Amino acid sequence: MPLLMPIASQAEWHDPVLQEVLSRSLDQPSSFDDHFEAEVWLVDMSARLARFIKDPDLRLKVLRMIHFEASKVDLQPELVLALIQTESAFDQYAVSSAGALGLMQIMPFWKDVIGRDKDNLITIQTNLRYGCTILSYYLEKEKGNLTRALARYNGSLGKTWYPERVLTNWERHWVVN
Repeated sequence: MPLLMPIASQAEWHDPVLQEVLSRSLDQPSSFDDHFEAEVWLVDMSARLARFIKDPDLRLKVLRMIHFEASKVDLQPELVLALIQTESAFDQYAVSSAGALGLMQIMPFWKDVIGRDKDNLITIQTNLRYGCTILSYYLEKEKGNLTRALARYNGSLGKTWYPERVLTNWERHWVVN
């Protein structure tokens, strides 16, 4: 499900702390710290992702971006993979009925919230940067409660159906043993 914004909670989307964190995160570079660890992770995750993204070059490019954007905001990249599987099934061009865009199904209003109206949310790197930063912020806001953070990300705070879907995908497809 996409990032939905109930009318009653629109003020929350204008949280100045989130605006600043998201805005600051949009200009940082990417890299793995350790070459061997990167290779092991990329090979493992590439095999798992092959059913969604057939092109191996694109698959590795997407995995590198996911790893970087997730790690940058202290999220487990495998959790982000599960969220993307749940949100868009790795369709970069996905558009929800609510208007959410891209892999992580980002609502376009976020561009206005942080003052970057020219950002293209279909661009993989931009979409991942927004989505990972938003989820990380919600995890902090919910004091580490992943279920509540995922529900908040989806716009279904107080319900567990969405977090359960993400967590099931995480456990079944992405957990590293």
